[in-house]
Amino acid sequence: MSKKNKKQKLKKTLVEKMLDQKKIPYEQCTFKTVKKGDVQQVDTSILADDKHLVYKTLVCEGNKISPVVGVIPVDEHLSMKKLAKASSNKKCELLPLKKLVPTTGYVHGANTPIGIYEQHHFPIYLDESMKNNDKIIVSSGEVGRSIKINPLDLQKITDAEFVDLVE
Repeated sequence: MSKKNKKQKLKKTLVEKMLDQKKIPYEQCTFKTVKKGDVQQVDTSILADDKHLVYKTLVCEGNKISPVVGVIPVDEHLSMKKLAKASSNKKCELLPLKKLVPTTGYVHGANTPIGIYEQHHFPIYLDESMKNNDKIIVSSGEVGRSIKINPLDLQKITDAEFVDLVE
């Protein structure tokens, strides 16, 4: 391999290395990031019609079971009532930003259901719309880095439940 090709190859994230180890197929994806307020966020505007394939990972606090993780399309809003019901809580709310890194180990924009489950075994809930696609895109644990993966593989590796989570 030439030096030029080595520079173009992406270094694997911990999540990608874990998927390799478990022999789960995926594709690496990168996105530009934009600063919104105090945080970096992935710019998915290049996807246009395929935006529904990108899923965001939201960490929430429940009044009984906490934290819980909801994974929904990036262009949708999480229904706290539906997540609360699915997770046997009476109510849920987003985890405050200052608690995110101490709780998950990931900064805003890099939360990944795979890494969170592997490290903490928090309950993971995947929006049922995910099952309508052969491949979906979720974060691979670094801002601007994602993976394209089969939703059923994601469900297996995170021991997640498919439920309706969007408003």
